[in-house]
Amino acid sequence: MENDKLIIFDTTLRDGEQSPGATLNIDEKVLIAKQLYALGVDVCEAGFPIASNGDFEAVRQIVEETNKIKQKRINGPMTICGLARCCKKDIDRAHEALKNAKKPRLHLFLATSDIHLEFKLKISREQCLLKIKEMVSYAKTLCEDIEFSPEDACRTNLDFLCQAVSVAINAGATTINIPDTVGYITPNEMYNIISYLKQNVVKFNDVIWSTHCHNDLGLATANTLSGILAGARQVEVTINGIGERAGNTSLEEIVMTLSTRPQIYPVIHSINTIEIMKTSRMVSCLTDMVVQPNKAIVGVNAFAHEAGIHQHGVLQNELTYEIMKPQSIGLQNNSIVLGKHSGRHAYKERIIKLGYTDMTDEEIKIVVKKIKDLADIKKKIKDDDIHAVIVNETLCQENEWKIISIEINSSHESKSEAHISMINKEHRCISRKSSGNGPIEAIYNCISHIIGISTKLKTYKVDSITSGFDALGRVSVKISNDNTLFSGYSTHTDIIMASAYAYINAICKINSSNT
Repeated sequence: MENDKLIIFDTTLRDGEQSPGATLNIDEKVLIAKQLYALGVDVCEAGFPIASNGDFEAVRQIVEETNKIKQKRINGPMTICGLARCCKKDIDRAHEALKNAKKPRLHLFLATSDIHLEFKLKISREQCLLKIKEMVSYAKTLCEDIEFSPEDACRTNLDFLCQAVSVAINAGATTINIPDTVGYITPNEMYNIISYLKQNVVKFNDVIWSTHCHNDLGLATANTLSGILAGARQVEVTINGIGERAGNTSLEEIVMTLSTRPQIYPVIHSINTIEIMKTSRMVSCLTDMVVQPNKAIVGVNAFAHEAGIHQHGVLQNELTYEIMKPQSIGLQNNSIVLGKHSGRHAYKERIIKLGYTDMTDEEIKIVVKKIKDLADIKKKIKDDDIHAVIVNETLCQENEWKIISIEINSSHESKSEAHISMINKEHRCISRKSSGNGPIEAIYNCISHIIGISTKLKTYKVDSITSGFDALGRVSVKISNDNTLFSGYSTHTDIIMASAYAYINAICKINSSNT
C-alpha cells in the first residue's frame, strides 16, 4: 500500500495549555511555537483568540515570529491555526490574529451530540445544522483553509454526524476533525466511526479527516492509531500528552509508533524525531508539568535498564530490550564525561549534539560559562543539566538585581527570618531583614522590601532535574501584580538560591512591563 502523508496537528498551545496550572505567557508560547517549527509540526494550533486579549496577542505574535524563521522544512511553512466557536465574533477575532500568517487556518467547532445540544447549547439538530452551514460559509470568505470539529462527535448519533459533517464540507470545510471530547470510546469504536463516515459521507474523499482523542481511559494513543488505520490523515496531539483532565494524544507516542512500526501504518510524517526530547523538556519546564518517569518515549526511565538480565542483554545487543535507539529522539550515549576541567569545545559539541544548533557563538559562550560554574559545584555534568541551563538562560531575562548573600534563621517555635544583601545594576548595595511563616516567605518578603514592589505569590513549585545530593533543582513561581500573572524560573543546586532568583526573575518581568 502506498504511504500517505499524515498531517501532525499540534495543539499544545491551545488544548495543552488548558491543563490545570499550565498557563503560559506570550513569550513562552512563542518559544514553544518556534520549537514546534523546528520539530516539523505541520499545523500549530496557537490558541483561542476570543478567549482573552492575551490569547489573541499570543497567536498574533506567533504568526509574526514564525514568519521570520528562515529554516527550510520539507513540509514548507508551518500552518498557524486559531480556534473559534461557530459565531461571527469568534471567527472575526481569530481571522484578525491570523491575517498575516503565511498559511492560516480557521478551526471552527460546534457540539453535535444530543446531550450537548440539549443541555449545553439548548438548540435542536436542525438549528445545529443551520449554524454549521452559516458559520463555515462565513469563515470560508475569510480563509481558504477551514477545519470543522463536531464537538463530542464520538457520542453523536452516527447518521446525524454524517449530516453535520456533510453540511460543513458543502459549506467549504477542508478538514473534518472527529473529536473524542470526553475520552470515552475504544479503538474498535474509533475505527468503526471513521469507517461509517467513509461509507456514508458522499464527499468523504474531498477533505482531510482528523482525530482528536482525550486520554480519560488511557486510550488516546490507541484510538488515534485506529483512526489512522480507518483513513484519518491528520492527528491532533500535544507534547507530553498534556491537556484537559487526563490529557490528549501524545505526539511523541504517535510519531515513534509510526517510525517503529511502518509496516502496520500506511502513512509517513515530517517530524524531525531528534527534536522530540528537546521539545518535551522545554514544554515540561514552561508548563511546570513534570513528565512521569515511566512515560513512554520521553520519561527518564524510557531507556533505563535496572534488571540484571536486561542490562546483560542490552550490553550484548541493544535490540534485545530496546525497540528504538535513544539517539532517534535526541538522547545521547556519549563516553565523554563533562566536568569543570572540560574545555569549551567539548561543551559546545555536546550542546550541538543535544539539538541546539541555532545558538550563536556568543550565546554558547554565555551558556558554557554558566555550565562550568555549575560544574564547580557538581562533579559531573549530565545532559539534563545542560538542557536546564539553556532553557533557563532562554527564559530568564538579565536580572537587574544580584544576590550577594542570604542568611536564614528558622525555628519550629518562631517565624523564620531572612537577612539578604543585594546589588542592583547601578551597583547600589541594599541589605534588609524580614520574617515569614517559613524560609521562602521570609526570603520573598525581604526581596520585595529591597526592590520596593508588592506582589502576591500564586504558585511555588520545586522540581529535581537530576538525581543525587548535588541534584540541580528548578524553582518556578507565578506572582500577581495588579491582577496580572508573571512567571519566574531559576535552576541551582542550592534550592534557596533558586527560589530567590525565580522570584527576582518574575519581579523583573513586572518592571519590564511597566517601562
